[in-house]
Amino acid sequence: MQFGVVLQCDPPAARTVQLAKLAEAHGFSHLWTFDSHVLWQEPYVLYSQILHETKRIMVGPMVTNPATRDWTVTASLYATLNEAYGNRTICGIGRGDSAVRVGGGKPTTLRTLRESIHVIRELANSRPVDYAGTTVQFPWSVGSALDIWVAAYGPKALALTGEVADGFILQLADLDIAEWMIGAVREAAAAAGRDPDAITICVAAPMYIGTDSAHMREQCRWFGGMVGNHVADIVARYGDDGRVPRALTEYIAGREGYDYNQHGRAGNTHAEFVSDDIVERFCVLGTPEEHIAKLRKLADLGVDQFAGYLQHDNKEETLRVYGETIIPQLRQHITATKVTA
Repeated sequence: MQFGVVLQCDPPAARTVQLAKLAEAHGFSHLWTFDSHVLWQEPYVLYSQILHETKRIMVGPMVTNPATRDWTVTASLYATLNEAYGNRTICGIGRGDSAVRVGGGKPTTLRTLRESIHVIRELANSRPVDYAGTTVQFPWSVGSALDIWVAAYGPKALALTGEVADGFILQLADLDIAEWMIGAVREAAAAAGRDPDAITICVAAPMYIGTDSAHMREQCRWFGGMVGNHVADIVARYGDDGRVPRALTEYIAGREGYDYNQHGRAGNTHAEFVSDDIVERFCVLGTPEEHIAKLRKLADLGVDQFAGYLQHDNKEETLRVYGETIIPQLRQHITATKVTA
């Protein structure tokens, strides 16, 4: 299992770079950031500095979208960073949430998302592509390599992920929901003639090391509010027809609006509807032993990477415990499981 860290690009920029360096030092393979240019600093500028000051860690957004940048601009950003730092970028992408909604916009359609993935992938992999009726290629790009992982929740988005994505980003760590969604992606991949096991599965959720359960829940309750934005869209589209697990839809019954200026922040007043049970199911909280137990269960479901959000007041300690205890033990467990299988 790989391990990633998810950061917001809050100023000062040097702090984001510092945490990225610390994540690499503690054995994390991926550094992800929010990509919401109004709420936070521009991530691609920071990626350049992070790549310059690290040696191995991969960088990318969790997640970008097809609406806020021209697709050729997005592809050029990746291809440029890859040329400069040796293919250490990855693209997480979805229909768009805070980046578009904070300005009154709406998420793109799945058709637009599918088309954008194709254009970005071809250009960022140094290949030509048809774009708006014209064949486009970066004449300066040679040997760039970019995987595209899609963030999805609803049935149609999960199907698209299975059909076209290199990886699947599931932004919650509930075991039952994860099993259903991973299964849906793999079924779609098989139906499209792809190898389901070739799709990398990434679960992303807040990780907090501690023993004060009430405090940890309050620090991470915002996450249930963020997920609720996507679930509300799904419920509006599908209703209660059984295509979406009730465990995913029932918890938003008390949801009333959302202020994107508080998006992804501890103390978000628009996450009060999120119950303690949901926080614990969606996140990975507690002692190192509790983290290891839940991550083992996720690994058994086929999860290839756990990416932990650090939007709380215990960043350095959480990174330290992961680096010294959790990552080594999980890798030892997974290696032993493969040997005995």
